[in-house]
Amino acid sequence: MTKITLRQLLDDAAERGYGVPAFNINNMEQGLAIMEAADAVDAPVIIQASRGARSYAGDIMLSRIIDALVEMFPHIPLCLHQDHGNNEATCATAIQHGFTSVMMDGSLRSDGKTVGDYNYNVDITHRVAQMAHWVGASVEGELGALGSLEHGSSEKEDGHGAEGALSRDQLLTDPNQAVDFVRATNVDALAIAMGTSHGVYKFTRRSDGNILAMRVVEEIHRRLPNTHLVMHGSSSVPQPLQDMFNAFGGEMPQTWGVPLEEIVRGIRHGVRKVNIDTDCRLAMTAIFRKVALQSKAEFDPRKFLKPAMDALRDLCRERFEQFSTAGNASRIKPIPLAEMARRYRSGALDPKTNMTAAA
Repeated sequence: MTKITLRQLLDDAAERGYGVPAFNINNMEQGLAIMEAADAVDAPVIIQASRGARSYAGDIMLSRIIDALVEMFPHIPLCLHQDHGNNEATCATAIQHGFTSVMMDGSLRSDGKTVGDYNYNVDITHRVAQMAHWVGASVEGELGALGSLEHGSSEKEDGHGAEGALSRDQLLTDPNQAVDFVRATNVDALAIAMGTSHGVYKFTRRSDGNILAMRVVEEIHRRLPNTHLVMHGSSSVPQPLQDMFNAFGGEMPQTWGVPLEEIVRGIRHGVRKVNIDTDCRLAMTAIFRKVALQSKAEFDPRKFLKPAMDALRDLCRERFEQFSTAGNASRIKPIPLAEMARRYRSGALDPKTNMTAAA
């Protein structure tokens, strides 16, 4: 089975009412664990690579890892997505190396830390969408700055994140502006800001409507019922993983993530892609600490990596089941990029906006 585009996968998710977790990887072990989880529950997969991951592993290595996963799991539709592309070149070279989807994050300038204004965001996202659609690849845009409503700032991940204080208006996507943005850019999916952030330290208490504005998701979905929404920074940071990490020598302060029930609520209101990275890192590194402390003479890396892969596999399986992704893979027949390009050219995949709902 060939790779699938994000647009085809999210169209299917919207039709059937499920969400798709998007897992970031840097290496073979993460890729294998994710695909084993998907195989166990018949779930389609979104694997993401950030600019940091591409720098760490190299484009050729990442591309070959994905090719191997496709060959090993030919019955599982797999979308390879560029996470937080910062300019046209990042997105173009991702497509060149086999990515079927790219995110153009024009909410920040190309340095990945300076907030971009609305016109800049529209202009660069539109250009990337045109380029990607020529070859059939999908595009995710972002409107609003990812960051905490508690302290008004963003957290960096792989060097990406807004610097300085952010206003509440910047931290919450404007529903009216979202309608205009989708029309102007022709994006296939829209990442929105509602109080989530990168990294492990998302909230200092269990989230509520003041620090996680799910009402923004619901209002944007009301105005854009046919647009696929994306929640970034949506790791739940499970307490058992925090406890294990600390029990074996870690020093992680108490933190709270995005509750699973809030993610499921988002899926009911148009969220089709849910970005998860911190949970995956924590599941593996908690095991590394456990092995290192309990088996102090162990020097074989595989004795660390194999149980860590098992932990990641179990976590990914849980997310596939919780988001109702499970059971959908075998039914999906990937559409080739060339056919997707033809559909873009024909206008069949242009955004459908509901003028009545937006009023």
